[in-house]
Parts: sequence; structure tokens; C-alpha cells
Amino acid sequence: MVKKMVKKIERDALSFILEVSKSTAPREFAGLLRAEKDTIVEVLFLPGTTSSEVLAVLHLYMLPNMRIAGTVHSHPTSRREPSQADLQLFARTGNCHIIVGAPYTLNSWTCYDKNGTPRKLEVV
Repeated sequence: MVKKMVKKIERDALSFILEVSKSTAPREFAGLLRAEKDTIVEVLFLPGTTSSEVLAVLHLYMLPNMRIAGTVHSHPTSRREPSQADLQLFARTGNCHIIVGAPYTLNSWTCYDKNGTPRKLEVV
């Protein structure tokens, strides 16, 4: 079976990501992205996820038995470039990774592929 490449994100899912990022700042927030067909529809939170002002830790052994499109996390600053730790996570969990930075608006997020290369994600 061929997996469909995620190309879109529902506006409600993106709005949720932005609101959670803003409300948890300056602590980072982290979650998993669930898609239906080629569209991200929801954010999943793993039990035991911890966060601070410098990092968020997802316990991947708690991954649910479902297809995960990728990850999402916030940065407490406006910088949205992936760190080395981000790139290691990206390589293990899907091919669509969103980093949100302050001020957590429709213009302050970037999607990356599993290699850390920015990619387009259409908001629908």
C-alpha cells in the first residue's frame, strides 16, 4: 500500500496548534500530527510528554497504533529552524513536521520534511 504524502492542514488544526503554542509559552509544547488522506486533521498528545523553556520531550514508546504524519512543537522565540535534536526526531516520525515560533500567528510557523528541508503545507 502506498502512503499518501501529506499536502494540507485543516485551518482548525492549525488554529489549535497556534493557540496551544501561545498559551503554553514560554514553555515548549509538542505533539503528533494525525492525517486523513493527504490532510492533517488533528494533534495528538502522548502521555508523559514533558516540556520546559528550552525543550519538549515526546516519549515515542507511547505512540498509538495509527499512522502518524509527523510532529509539531513550538519554540519560545521567533526562530523556527530545527535543532539537531529536532532533526533526529523528524527522521523517526513521519515526513511532515511543524515548528511554531513567537508570536504564534498564521505567519509564524514552518513545515519541514524528515530531512529538515522546508516544505509547503496548504491551509484548507
